[in-house]
Amino acid sequence: MSSRSTVLKARLHIADIDRGYYADHILTLARHPSETDERVVVRLLAFMLNADASLAFANGLTHEDEPDLWCKDRTGDVSLWIEVGLPDPKRVRKAAIRARRTMIYSYGGRSAKVWWDANQQKLEAIQNLTIAEVPTSVSQALVAIVQRAMELNCTIQDGQVWIADDKVSVPVTLEMRKGSLSP
Repeated sequence: MSSRSTVLKARLHIADIDRGYYADHILTLARHPSETDERVVVRLLAFMLNADASLAFANGLTHEDEPDLWCKDRTGDVSLWIEVGLPDPKRVRKAAIRARRTMIYSYGGRSAKVWWDANQQKLEAIQNLTIAEVPTSVSQALVAIVQRAMELNCTIQDGQVWIADDKVSVPVTLEMRKGSLSP
């Protein structure tokens, strides 16, 4: 018998002062049985850092032709393609052809560094690609505050990010491997 996805409910209050974006989002995330808590929080972090009315979770784990998150315009064209983890450079190249902007949020400590070292040359050749590594200290701090039902505040100002619930505030610092978070 196959395992079922775990459903997480999130109410996000986002104040992105750098982009002038202020909005609340109510999300339902399905945690795939093969997905770790760390991957779920990195997906959630990617949503918060790129929040937009048209940003949506896709089926990246189960559908090869979809990312983890994406923004589509009214014509169906992909304006933003977001991968979470350590994707194959061929997949990233295909995504960069389909989307105006492609982003990777890598995580995993040493394995993320090994992935970058092995694929840096291929990835740096892709023009519309941004890569940010989420340090293990950040992803683990976020894992500690994530629950099945959560209410989180995300504040972004002067390139600094804080994510907080009613008890804990987590400063988020990313290591930029390629490009910058601002479009």
